[in-house]
Amino acid sequence: MTQTIEAMRRRIETAEDLYAVVRVMKALAAASIRQCERAVESLAEYGRTVEAGLQIVLMNERTGVTAEAPPGRHRGVVIFGSDQGMCGSFNDQVVTFALSPSGPLAAGDEPPTVLVVGARIVGRLEDAGCSVSRLFSLPSTVSGISPAVQEILLHIEELRLQKGLDHLLLVHHSPVAPAGSLPGTVQLLPVDRGWLKTLAERPWDSRSLPTFTMARQPLFSALIRQHLFLALYRAFAETLASENASRLASMQAAEKNIRDHLSHLAAHYHQGRQQSITAELQDIVAGFETLTQEVGRGRSGGGRRAS
Repeated sequence: MTQTIEAMRRRIETAEDLYAVVRVMKALAAASIRQCERAVESLAEYGRTVEAGLQIVLMNERTGVTAEAPPGRHRGVVIFGSDQGMCGSFNDQVVTFALSPSGPLAAGDEPPTVLVVGARIVGRLEDAGCSVSRLFSLPSTVSGISPAVQEILLHIEELRLQKGLDHLLLVHHSPVAPAGSLPGTVQLLPVDRGWLKTLAERPWDSRSLPTFTMARQPLFSALIRQHLFLALYRAFAETLASENASRLASMQAAEKNIRDHLSHLAAHYHQGRQQSITAELQDIVAGFETLTQEVGRGRSGGGRRAS
């Protein structure tokens, strides 16, 4: 019984240690979600500045923007997953979405070039017969997003030069109220001509018409690069926020399960302790009764010898 109680005590200590780890991971996930949300919020003002710059450039070039996008010579898809585990069905959802009959990997006559962010979805894609061209790491913090975006943009430029890539989709999770996320697609290339046409025709907000001094084409190209940077940055930030939201939900479920398990272990431990104490008391009582009987027999025998 002593060994069983000691083993149960060790199991309780292990469960308490695991409970502490889960609580720390839960707090880290919640903090990461807020950081990513602030990063996405900060993009809004910068995005409006880029849009205003494009509007200025396009205002006098309305005839040069058409609503139709040219057909792509080669397609590419960037799928965002995770490098870390314990995030529930996060990776399964994005892979299922990408591989669905109406998903981005199914469209087109020839298979696209697939770029993956996050190692945990590579195996799932390859098991489904999808060849992964390049793997990128998903940064664990907001500060690592900008270098990751620059790395992908450089590789995309290489694909444009080498393979004629001119159609690129992003597949990633986006947060959904109140605390969930869903995978979706964003067209990165070609830039939406309808959106550019809308910008060109949109009235300027003030009576003072802006102008620019540098050549139009370099300025337009620089603004488009900033637009692409913003789209990729948002994809990274929303993926991180969604991953941590999924991890937070998993940790909340794990916390409840461990708490219930601890209650179960504590009840058994106290029951075992009570049984052990009861057994010890019974042994003491039995020993006392045996000793009393032996003493009584000794005294009775001594009295008979005296007579």
